[in-house]
Amino acid sequence: MNRFKEFIEKDVLERFLRYVVVDTTADEESSSCPSTKGQLELARLLEKELKELGLSQVECDSCGYVYGTLTASQGVKSPPITFCAHMDTSPSEPGKDVRPLLHKDYSGGEITFPDDPGLKITPQDSPALEGYKGDTIITASGKTLLGADDKAGIAEIMTALACFRKDKEAKHPELRIVFTPDEEIGRGTGKIDIERLGKYGYTMDGSQAGEIEDECFDAWKTEFIFTGANVHPGFAKGKMLNAAEIAARFISQVPEQETPAHTEKREGFFHLTGFSGEENRARFAFILRDFEEEENKGRIAYLEQMKEAFEVRYPGLGIEMTVTHQYQNMLRILEQHPRVTELAVKAVKNTGLTPLKAAIRGGTDGARLCYKGVPTPNIFAGGHLFHSKKEWIALGAMVKAVETIRELSRLWAEETEV
Repeated sequence: MNRFKEFIEKDVLERFLRYVVVDTTADEESSSCPSTKGQLELARLLEKELKELGLSQVECDSCGYVYGTLTASQGVKSPPITFCAHMDTSPSEPGKDVRPLLHKDYSGGEITFPDDPGLKITPQDSPALEGYKGDTIITASGKTLLGADDKAGIAEIMTALACFRKDKEAKHPELRIVFTPDEEIGRGTGKIDIERLGKYGYTMDGSQAGEIEDECFDAWKTEFIFTGANVHPGFAKGKMLNAAEIAARFISQVPEQETPAHTEKREGFFHLTGFSGEENRARFAFILRDFEEEENKGRIAYLEQMKEAFEVRYPGLGIEMTVTHQYQNMLRILEQHPRVTELAVKAVKNTGLTPLKAAIRGGTDGARLCYKGVPTPNIFAGGHLFHSKKEWIALGAMVKAVETIRELSRLWAEETEV
């Protein structure tokens, strides 16, 4: 494996830098699939590159999903495996005009940004930095996110495929690759062709090198529309129902200690994701997250009780509440297929890393794939401080991710009964 390290370093870096400059910011307000044109631009580039790597059944479909199949090594009879990564980036920060910077031979301490002198990453922000002294750290320039989430995962999968093309002796099962759009806005597997995927899968969408995640949040979304009644404020007593003001009062009743800024580890939360309004109409939404579905159902019940109380308190106020179950905890499926995670742990260990079993305080395409019939844990891609202008990744972590994909493929090639 080490004899390809120089090739891997060069190839994965070149691919990553090529992908991050394409603006693939997802747009939750868009009804198209993919939600933005930039995702199609990247999808077509990946389609072209997969063909160049010799994969078969390569296609970028009308919804922006990219598929490709690498035929199994001669004599390998194990089941087909999928590696998956998503093309879109979070709308939380700008993703247009990304200018990636290489901080070579990182010596420790602060990292600053030329396009925002007041912005900096410190080891206090991100303790993992201390483990990459002497490595190349990649960031954006300070005005945008970087896009390591999840273009690092894409680059790592592509480089692993390039290694298989270069190293004909490397054993692997049939690999069915898929790159998805709009994962960041919860639509990543909405129109996926499940028949084109393997029996088992892995998303390359985690963070710290060595992580394997087989558990994630149970996730719900609650959306509210308050309809009020506007009257000239000089004559409003007993008549005005200010929808925005009442909605703000409603939001303030959510327990502060159950919000993201006050929770960690296995603690769940309410998270306000948007608010807009004026006197006649206000709109807002919460996402609800917990590792246990029953805990989230308790949060939904609390919001329903508040809705009823506000309807009594403000006669004539209209309140619409919509509840959507976004995804489920993938552990419920993966614990029925333990070998899938066991091989990931073994592959990480065989590359020289310490396997870090973890639960995601979030979700991945894999969570939904699990409930579509493809058990899919999540493997590290190597990035840190996702969804922020401080996002960074170390080249060494990307190399380890490529090696993990190669080793995991080798292990699967040896499996006979799964």
